[in-house]
Amino acid sequence: MQIELIAPVGEDSALLPRLGLGMIAALTPPEDEVIFTDDAVRFFDLDKDVKPIDLVGISVDSKNVRRAYDIADAYRRRGVPVVLGGIHPTALPEEALEHADAVVLREAEALWPQLLQDFKAHKLERVYQGELPDLRGQPLARRDLFRSRRYIPFQAVQTTRGCPFPCEFCSVSTANGTRLRFRPVDEVIAELSLLDKRILFSDDNVLIHRKYSRELFERMVPLGKTWVGQCSMAAVQRAENVRLMARSGCRALFIGFESVDEATLRHTGKQQNKPARYRETVQMLHDHGISIWGSFVFGFDTDDPEVFDRTVEFGIESQLTAALFAILTPYPGTRLYHRLKAEGRLTHERWWLERNHDLGAPYFVPAGMTREQLREGWIGAWQRFYSLSSIWKRWTIQRESSWIQSIAYLPMNLAQNRLAHHKIKQGSTRFRTAPGL
Repeated sequence: MQIELIAPVGEDSALLPRLGLGMIAALTPPEDEVIFTDDAVRFFDLDKDVKPIDLVGISVDSKNVRRAYDIADAYRRRGVPVVLGGIHPTALPEEALEHADAVVLREAEALWPQLLQDFKAHKLERVYQGELPDLRGQPLARRDLFRSRRYIPFQAVQTTRGCPFPCEFCSVSTANGTRLRFRPVDEVIAELSLLDKRILFSDDNVLIHRKYSRELFERMVPLGKTWVGQCSMAAVQRAENVRLMARSGCRALFIGFESVDEATLRHTGKQQNKPARYRETVQMLHDHGISIWGSFVFGFDTDDPEVFDRTVEFGIESQLTAALFAILTPYPGTRLYHRLKAEGRLTHERWWLERNHDLGAPYFVPAGMTREQLREGWIGAWQRFYSLSSIWKRWTIQRESSWIQSIAYLPMNLAQNRLAHHKIKQGSTRFRTAPGL
């Protein structure tokens, strides 16, 4: 039969291969044809692109769920069965079932083969849920599906799943659990040996377990790879960790600083971050040729109207290569969502069904400022950090630290300057994603 796997576009979608769907494709029997559609690469026309196929599988998160439901509904109107999976259906299966014939909760690898058998036997269940799969012996994702030249030129690889940290606002543990699971280092190295030089580790925290990551990075040294990834601030406060990461080929890290205020980090359960050591740690990373893309969130209960200036000043003075500023978002299924709802502070309980999430944010009443102050402060942070004067100041000090800093820095920051003006300030929903959504 023919199966179409679809990655819907969202406002914040990056042009990266969807590794999870590549894994699902690898688990599909070879006699079944897989068609892969990435809505971020080529806009899916709801009138023209619905195909006469046997089954559709769509990967859904809360930022692309409106688009996912639109595509699912278009197929179901033409009689094609639809399966939805991902973080959002896991948090809200009943809502997802309004737009699907079946939903897969949590991770799909252990459930997909049985689902296909049931479908072929005309016994498709409404809900598929099982134990989180062991990462040993998993087939490699089908990378032949990711042929577009629009993708960022990095090969995505995952080594771990799960997160033990109790961050109130995070949805990772909802889908992936609080227990860490590891791919054997031998299997990761074998996969890396097959791939091109540039690697992107898609783990939420590539250094979450020091013993495991130490073995992995030591064995990566002879491979001569260049890699980027995500990690927590706590993971890079040890000089020996940073030295080894640099030797193994690390050239950039996306780091969740979240806040520059210690009281806020205690309040949110992210006590592993230590603001007093931020500058020292950033400088150590720069000294080892590792560029930093910092992530910050505004709107915590302990935030005041001055938090925006404090955060931007830290980012500029620390010469961060780039930064992402987010408004605190109450994702369904998180402790934050349930607390704000219980306190009567949510302003839109199903905000994810809006077609432009940014325009309506924040979707709650902040404790230390008004909603208007939070929104205006967020816009101002983007504009100030990506102003031309800030771009120049941050580049002049660290431009020799890595090739990302010397070659990619200016194009990337000028693109972010445009994003801050068009998408953040003016609310253009189609600045980086497909037209007509």
